[in-house]
Amino acid sequence: MNSTLLLYKIAIGMIPGIGSINAKKLVAYTGSIEGVFREKKANLIKIPGIGEVLAGEIVNNTVLKDAEKEISFIEKFNIKTSFYLDDNYPERLKQCADSPLILFIKGDVDLNSPKIISIVGTRKATDYGKNFCNKFIAQLAESKHNPIIVSGLAFGIDIAGHKAALKNKLNTIAVLGHGLKTIYPAVHSKYAKEIVNQGALITEFTSDILAERALFVRRNRIIAGLADATIIIESGEKGGALITADIANSYNRDVFALPGRIDDVMSKGCNKLIKTNKAFLLEGVEDLEYLLGWEQVEGKPHVIQRELFVNLTDEEKIIYQIICENNEIAIDVICSKTEMPVSKVSPILLNLEFAGLIRSLPGKIYKVV
Repeated sequence: MNSTLLLYKIAIGMIPGIGSINAKKLVAYTGSIEGVFREKKANLIKIPGIGEVLAGEIVNNTVLKDAEKEISFIEKFNIKTSFYLDDNYPERLKQCADSPLILFIKGDVDLNSPKIISIVGTRKATDYGKNFCNKFIAQLAESKHNPIIVSGLAFGIDIAGHKAALKNKLNTIAVLGHGLKTIYPAVHSKYAKEIVNQGALITEFTSDILAERALFVRRNRIIAGLADATIIIESGEKGGALITADIANSYNRDVFALPGRIDDVMSKGCNKLIKTNKAFLLEGVEDLEYLLGWEQVEGKPHVIQRELFVNLTDEEKIIYQIICENNEIAIDVICSKTEMPVSKVSPILLNLEFAGLIRSLPGKIYKVV
């Protein structure tokens, strides 16, 4: 890469008070990234959103020296960059108006992989949330979809998601709210090293930027923007996970939430997302496959065991045959065809699901595996 061009790409984001939207506007008005730093102050002031103070910061050019130091850092530690005009910039993020100008990437991962999901949640995760996270990611690995798991390396659900991805040999991305010179929280440094070898650490912040609360809120838009869908596993009534859900919704990305008991403090946020139609209810991988339109993967292991057929009761055989004859069928239709009440059909469907013969879809729809 042209070192001078990289210098400008890094420097523009270091201009005090610039913001990604105004920076992109500057590039558009001046015609190139180099043009931003070569333009006269009088002309910069005329650009909408660029006042005299900001124009002064741009022509001052002191950020170029800081950018030179950053280049030395990324070269020393083999860090890649992805500028919003580069071919390697994530396509999903390009669709977001407030996407970062530049990403600093430690590791090797395809940011345009066909299947990427974000998993976030409370830092005060319960066993319920962590156990679901572990089981869900294990099921994703078994499904052969091989999605990349994105999260924020924080305590609770975030780190549970990363660890489960590492354990199940799935690539994972940790989006940081600080520069790559440090890792926060420090106790997760060992996992960060593993992630570099099985995914990547990603940040929009230069190396010397330390962790601050406001920066973690900013990084949430990257977590939401990188993925096809964002999954919230446990959240109180307020928290960063809900902010990420709101951002994902604003990007027209799918949001899923794990339901919990109505009196559980750490499920109130998820339950509210579902109740207000801001998230789909998530019970398992099947919900994700159905709503994202993920096709059955060739070579995916089938759990149907032929020897189980002989163990079905007459009523189970009748219901199974009805489901086989239809691509997808609702429980009320099954009840109508069999002239059985829901109270009798429901446990039969559950037995068939446990046997690996059928699977349930949202809306009490059933289909053959």
